[in-house]
Amino acid sequence: MRVLKGGERGTEEGGGTGREREREIGEAKKESEREREREERWGLLDRDSQSRIPPSVLLHRRSTLFSILCLPSLRTSVLEHTASREGGGRGLNRRDLKKRQKEENKSREQKKESRKTEKGMKMKAPLQRVSLASLVVTAVLTQVLLVECLEFVPPDGNYTACQGDTITLSCSIDDQVTRVAWLNRSNILYAGNDKWSIDPRVQLLNYNKTEFSILITQLDVADEGLYTCSYQTQDKPHTTQAYLIVQVPARIVNISSSVIVNEGSNVNLMCLAVGKPEPTVTWKQMREGFSSEGELLEITEINRQQAGEYECITSNGVSAPDSKKVLITVNYPPTIADAKSAKTPVGKPAVLRCQAMAEPPAEFEWFKDDKRLTAGIEGLKIQNERTWSVLLFSNVTSRHYGNYTCLASNKLGSYNTSLRLQKPGYSNNHSVMNTVSPLLLVILPFTLVSLLRTI
Repeated sequence: MRVLKGGERGTEEGGGTGREREREIGEAKKESEREREREERWGLLDRDSQSRIPPSVLLHRRSTLFSILCLPSLRTSVLEHTASREGGGRGLNRRDLKKRQKEENKSREQKKESRKTEKGMKMKAPLQRVSLASLVVTAVLTQVLLVECLEFVPPDGNYTACQGDTITLSCSIDDQVTRVAWLNRSNILYAGNDKWSIDPRVQLLNYNKTEFSILITQLDVADEGLYTCSYQTQDKPHTTQAYLIVQVPARIVNISSSVIVNEGSNVNLMCLAVGKPEPTVTWKQMREGFSSEGELLEITEINRQQAGEYECITSNGVSAPDSKKVLITVNYPPTIADAKSAKTPVGKPAVLRCQAMAEPPAEFEWFKDDKRLTAGIEGLKIQNERTWSVLLFSNVTSRHYGNYTCLASNKLGSYNTSLRLQKPGYSNNHSVMNTVSPLLLVILPFTLVSLLRTI
């Protein structure tokens, strides 16, 4: 062991103290240099004079420093200004400023995107749940729409049914199908065994491993539209669509009433029909076979031959045509169509007949020598029908022979004709002679004069 003397001990202690002091001085210098650098960087020390800046200027610069720290946009411009003053000195240079600015902009954009993503996730969550529920509900359908309408063959892509019929919507599926549904437009009819439609006419027919089908009874026009079979497999959802066309038989909904007009008037008849497809309308006159296309039939100055029944017929090819009739009555005054005299011996029965055409039907009257006859007088009997009248003699006497008049009349006019009851063997020559003699008397003088001129 070494024992130090007093002088040696002092020397050792003094050397240690000196080294510590030198270390502290060096650290103080380094701290002073770092402080100076900070002051120069933030503008608190003038680099040229190496003196501190006056308090008024320092206050302004501190205010600027506060703005830089609080406002990023101002911070960027002031840093650029400081870098331009320092040139390439110890402060931030232009390249570093641009790099830092880019990093700050990128950081702000990332924060904005992050906030948008969080909001989007919050908004999408309910929508995703709704979409998932819709996917579960709208599960599937496939291949073909079967329509029970015996009168029509559906074209490709379209299926035709008749109003009031029952249709079957059938979808072929297999073991890979996990969910299936029938939809009409965007309305769910059936999703698996669950009925979504409130229409009692819609019923589930089959739901098994190979088929999913429903029935719609009492088909109506509102059932027309797009039907979709949507089914879900493990791979992806599938759909099959078909368009249903509902046809409506032609039907007359409004037609003119029967009419009564006077001869020479104008007549218009209207017949309105509905159906799908649009029906055609034809007017036909039952008696003459006349026909006219269109809902409106116009007859100008109608005559008695045009009277009678007119039939409106409508058809659109869906079912049997619909038809209704209208009666046109044409009023006109009477005309005598036929008159029959008689030759009957005494003691035998006799008949005088008179036929008249008129609308309304004519009323008949019989006269003899301007005297109106009534039934029961002198064995006479009068029998009237719609268009004819007969005068009956049960036992002819000599007083019955002579001329008779048949008078037919209605509210539009009257018409008469003469008939004769004669004794058999009585010739009309006497009457004819009485009629012809005046003519001969007129002609004879002219004939004699002509003969004398020729002589």
